[in-house]
Amino acid sequence: MKQTRYVTTPIYYVNDKPHVGHAYTSVAADVLARWWRLQGHEVFFLTGTDEHGQKVEKAARDAGMDPQAFTDQVSQHFRDLTGTLGLWNDDFIRTTEARHKAACSALWEELARRDEIYLGHYEGWYAVRDEAFYGPDELTERDGVKYAPSGAPVEWVREPSYFFRLSKWLPELLRRFDLPFGHPERIDVQPEARRNEVRAFVQQGLKDFADKPEKLDLSISRTSFTWGVKVPGDPAHVMYVWLDALTNYITAAGYPDPKAKRWKFWPADVHFVGKDIVRFHAIYWPAFLMAAGIEPAKRVFAHGWWTIEGQKMSKSLGNVIDPVALVAEYGLDPLRYFLLREVSFGSDGDFSRKALIGRNNSELADALGNLANRTLSLIQKNCEGCLPHKKDPRDTDKLFVDEAQTLPTEVRVRLESQEFHMALDAIMAAVRSANVYITVHAPWALKKTQQEERMAEVLRHLHDALRVFATVLWPFMPTTMDALFDQLGVPADARDLAALATPLPGGIALPPPSPLFRKIEIEAV
Repeated sequence: MKQTRYVTTPIYYVNDKPHVGHAYTSVAADVLARWWRLQGHEVFFLTGTDEHGQKVEKAARDAGMDPQAFTDQVSQHFRDLTGTLGLWNDDFIRTTEARHKAACSALWEELARRDEIYLGHYEGWYAVRDEAFYGPDELTERDGVKYAPSGAPVEWVREPSYFFRLSKWLPELLRRFDLPFGHPERIDVQPEARRNEVRAFVQQGLKDFADKPEKLDLSISRTSFTWGVKVPGDPAHVMYVWLDALTNYITAAGYPDPKAKRWKFWPADVHFVGKDIVRFHAIYWPAFLMAAGIEPAKRVFAHGWWTIEGQKMSKSLGNVIDPVALVAEYGLDPLRYFLLREVSFGSDGDFSRKALIGRNNSELADALGNLANRTLSLIQKNCEGCLPHKKDPRDTDKLFVDEAQTLPTEVRVRLESQEFHMALDAIMAAVRSANVYITVHAPWALKKTQQEERMAEVLRHLHDALRVFATVLWPFMPTTMDALFDQLGVPADARDLAALATPLPGGIALPPPSPLFRKIEIEAV
């Protein structure tokens, strides 16, 4: 029976068009989903849009549009982006869909049935931009205006509200945070810095409000606006946008129907989120689920933010980068590669066109593309265009052959930890070794000295290594690696990890090679 795997992006907020940060998260999720598919797993990959809340209502009003028409328009930009980025997502969810509203209502009713919700009133400092309340100790003040840690202005709000008994579940969250890796109940928050941050937040709250734990309970409804999912039985209230939004992950899995076809995928293996929303995913979301009798997701991975050429990305600075324009300018696969190669996933990084061009030219065009072209051109010229027969490696070949054979295992370990940059580092190290190997053994010179048999052996080892490289790089650059598979003569049904155990038969005809990557002139930027 196939192992089931479930990966999600955050659902993207529709108050504006997509930018390169959205592309970053989506590509990471797509790479992981594709890698799991290469392993033969049954995979569910979800993305979508978050369309409710006061901020969207205001953005629609500012645009002179009805909220539904506004969200239809902006959501389509994100749906179109999935095609532009080459994503293989299995579903695209919108929180304005009927199935999602039904799931939200079902979750609310289950929480109410279990006495996890009560009616009260809330007052506190609220940031419309963040859709979140903040404590007085979290605020700063400038020119008489108070600001949240995110930089959003806050205002004092008092309104009737339903509350979720969050305080009841915080000790259980701490217990699960601290369980060892591999424990079925562990809630794994990554990277470690984010786990420590979330854990400290919960621990400090329990300490500060030990005498009044209800102070930690979470307001989960609003009456100050109307654009949201109505609270069952009390339509004057709409659900707190985060309760609504987070529910998308189980909506798409078929909740509340335990017999739904996709329910087998829950709990999710990984939620990818930006570090600014890790608190919602690592504290509120698992608490909602446990309170409803549902197992939480296994891992929340909070990646970092991108600056642009050393500056914070900002509409006011005019430096927000459109990923569609990037794909048109540099090509899809070089962009996908760069986003996950340039920085450690989980750390902040700087998006620089010069760096993207450098990676493309040195690593993709020169190191990998040139290696493939040299090897396949030599086979065309010296082996009548047919793949040489495979032979056991000589002692002088073993180090190189072994490095290529063990590469998939190293990549698997790195990707299971979402260390995308380390996986690519290992792959490029192997590519560099292959370039050293072809230079040292110089197959073009072997034929001149009547060593045709040795020449064929060297070219076959290089071909086998290129097949491994194409396989492990396919999740990152699927279009280009499919082209490399074609040039290597690898059948369409032999391009997964298991197929690497079966060597291609010698003597098969290979097509003439063509360049895989184009070099980009830095002066053109």
